[in-house]
Amino acid sequence: MIRLLWTLSVRTRAFLRRYMPTNILLDRIRTRRGLKWGVPAMLIAVPYLLIAATLAAAVADGGPGWLNFLVVLFLWNAAKFAFIGPVSLILLARTRLHEARARRAQARYATA
Repeated sequence: MIRLLWTLSVRTRAFLRRYMPTNILLDRIRTRRGLKWGVPAMLIAVPYLLIAATLAAAVADGGPGWLNFLVVLFLWNAAKFAFIGPVSLILLARTRLHEARARRAQARYATA
């Protein structure tokens, strides 16, 4: 039974990473070429927060309860985009340090 649940969770995660637009965009930001877009991508969190607030107000005013699911979904996406900025800066700094070390090692090897 646990094996079945584990397999189901792994396949669900793979499906979501492959086909959901926010996950596709975040995966592209985490590439070497996309790291510079991490901080501007934080701005995408603002519309998600506005939509979540609008939907939460609609639910509070007597709207259907299933809108709460969308509120949570939009808040989750806002959080993902809010955190990608600092994460991308850390990844970019780490990548540039690694590239600088590789250049220095290559220069030492070329002169020896």
